[in-house]
Amino acid sequence: MSDESLVIKQRREKAEQLEKDNISLYPNDVKTPESTATIHRLYDSYDAEALEKVPDSFRLAGRIMSLRRFGKAAFLHLQDSSGQLQVHVRRDMVGTEAYSLFKKFDIGDLIEVKGRLFRTRVGELTVSAETIGLATKSLKPLPEKYHGIKDKEIRYRQRYVDLIMNQEVREVFRTRSRLVQILREYFTSHGFLEVETPMMQSIVGGATARPFTTHHNALGMDLYLRIAPELYLKRLLVGGFDKVFELGRNFRNEGISIQHNPEFTMLEFYEAYVTYKDLMMRTEKLFSRIAEEIKGKTVFSYQGCTMNLTPPWRRMTLEEALIEIGQVSKKDLENRKGLVERLKALGAPLKGNEKTGKLWTKLFDLLVEPKLIQPTFISHYPIDVSPLARENQENPEVTDRFELFIGGREIANAFSELNDPRKQRQRFEEQIAGRGDDDEVPPELDEDFIRALEVGMPPAAGEGIGVDRVVMLFTDSPSIRDVILFPQLRPEGRVSG
Repeated sequence: MSDESLVIKQRREKAEQLEKDNISLYPNDVKTPESTATIHRLYDSYDAEALEKVPDSFRLAGRIMSLRRFGKAAFLHLQDSSGQLQVHVRRDMVGTEAYSLFKKFDIGDLIEVKGRLFRTRVGELTVSAETIGLATKSLKPLPEKYHGIKDKEIRYRQRYVDLIMNQEVREVFRTRSRLVQILREYFTSHGFLEVETPMMQSIVGGATARPFTTHHNALGMDLYLRIAPELYLKRLLVGGFDKVFELGRNFRNEGISIQHNPEFTMLEFYEAYVTYKDLMMRTEKLFSRIAEEIKGKTVFSYQGCTMNLTPPWRRMTLEEALIEIGQVSKKDLENRKGLVERLKALGAPLKGNEKTGKLWTKLFDLLVEPKLIQPTFISHYPIDVSPLARENQENPEVTDRFELFIGGREIANAFSELNDPRKQRQRFEEQIAGRGDDDEVPPELDEDFIRALEVGMPPAAGEGIGVDRVVMLFTDSPSIRDVILFPQLRPEGRVSG
């Protein structure tokens, strides 16, 4: 029997004995406690003499994280959602019966404690327990404190244990929650209306990606989990809402990596009577605000690099970036055959029917994107990779579109919206024709969206921001799995076929 199995066996035996003694393992009468953080905030500055004059007793509830027994007394550290506090338990204070019960407690058990504050000889703020009781019995041991969970997959799979053991992990998700709140406050304070659009859609649209498919029994039809909310949000511009945003989940049935999870969070916003250039400035202001709120400054460290989010940020066209950073000559960019050969040499997957614009973006992904550490707007994407973007008036072969890169990865995608229904229909038809027979996305044109554009959509610009990647940036996290509470994993014990 392994050491862990032995511990679990012993704990189950303790639990059975407690129940025989009429002790509830899972009581439901624990009253709302004070938080350890509040106690630290109010009394950390008190010395031993000042604490003796505090008449109040404090009620706490939390998990035992460490336990040292000394016969008739013991010290433990109790952890709640806000932090930890030391507790001193003495038999002569809590009584013989309660102390006998306490001796059956284990690290990991949830308990409730009531007592007054004092300082130990080494000066640690501590609760002297007057009463102590069981709140929830833990039947499985926690990982050993100093080694924790070394296997990252176990950390992601058993996130509940990861959160118990790692204060840093808890802080990441507190920061995530705060960041989402900042995003909401920013857009609502600037007159945007938060909306909700369908997550199950009958036509795949708004981006190019492989969808997840489901089936609606009552309607007798297949539906797709959305890859983007874009087309519905632009319908709302038609309907008269000039500023809208949505924070929600998108789903793409594609690979998993340190940058990709099949289920991810996006912020998309659309604004009438502005252009993509206006959104560049709005994006700079938004990220500067996030940096000030979370970091207290716009210059901070990410994965060993000093990031400077102070506006204005660098702006380059896609062509300029390929020439200057990717070291690809203008002549080579115009040679389709040469581009194909170069991409094949770099190991890029190709179908063989890619237009030149698609080859440019594939080359950009390999040669330029990893080098864009400081915030950089890359604009003027080719029209054949931007089916929903307005063409540039000076050069109709490219669009009024930008992508934002920070830390060597794409963070946002934005463009002035194409609102000419005739051109949009043509773009959709060309996009469908270019998919090929092996594409898993049904080649269906969204006639209702075209109809909405025919009603009339005001000139506008829109942007999508990958929230998970923004959280990675502001929590110094190397992988998207570190900022998603429950990332997608293959079921335990199942291997790929």
